[in-house]
Amino acid sequence: MSEKSYPQWYSFLKKKHGNFFEALERLGEEVRAAGPLDKKTSHLIQLAAAAAIRSEGSVHSHVRQAMQAGAKPEEIVHTIVLLTSTIGFPNTSAALSWAHDVIGEKKG
Repeated sequence: MSEKSYPQWYSFLKKKHGNFFEALERLGEEVRAAGPLDKKTSHLIQLAAAAAIRSEGSVHSHVRQAMQAGAKPEEIVHTIVLLTSTIGFPNTSAALSWAHDVIGEKKG
């Protein structure tokens, strides 16, 4: 992701704590590369985890990254809808609205 497309707060923190953020990003890359799952599947799983903990920023991030890895909007929505019986409808609905924030940007 280019620096220009990061949310403003994330960019501020990344600039202020550069070494920490570089290590954090390397950790994510290393963990994804360590196993047999492809990048798209990895981001869909991380999207589900982000939805489960109600992390709006992480949902935005993993929707973007999953789409960059080839996920279609329908796959993003299905990933979140699958969580309904686990995290409940209100949490699912919130995550769908956050995913739509990004999917709508990509369509517009």
